[in-house]
Amino acid sequence: MIIQITPRLSIDESELEESFITASGPGGQNVNKVATAVQLRFNLTACATLPPAVKARLATIAGRRLTNDGVIVITANQHRTQLRNRADARERLFEMIREAAIAPIYRKPTRPTLASKTRRLDAKSSRAGIKKLRNNRDLDG
Repeated sequence: MIIQITPRLSIDESELEESFITASGPGGQNVNKVATAVQLRFNLTACATLPPAVKARLATIAGRRLTNDGVIVITANQHRTQLRNRADARERLFEMIREAAIAPIYRKPTRPTLASKTRRLDAKSSRAGIKKLRNNRDLDG
């Protein structure tokens, strides 16, 4: 089954590997007995559907969640049910991919216009004139 992430990007569901683990923290017997936490693994290097530029940006966004083997690991244990944790982990991965799909806009350096240079120089000279008036006081007393 194909999962559509953006209008141009999609991944195959077989590329996602989910394992269920027991969650840590408060929750009493439910935490100790039921494996509600989800560990979602997505092999970034083996994914054929993502373009190389998106893969590179996704690797940067993933940060510490990316293993040395090129696998993104997301652990979700916020909710009490396995179903909600599963949806949370998937949504977090899809949000990372959506963020990586947006190419950064680089600024083209431009030169200042003649009018802006003239305005700057006029402002400097008027400010210098104000300061010159302050210094030319009669100091005789």
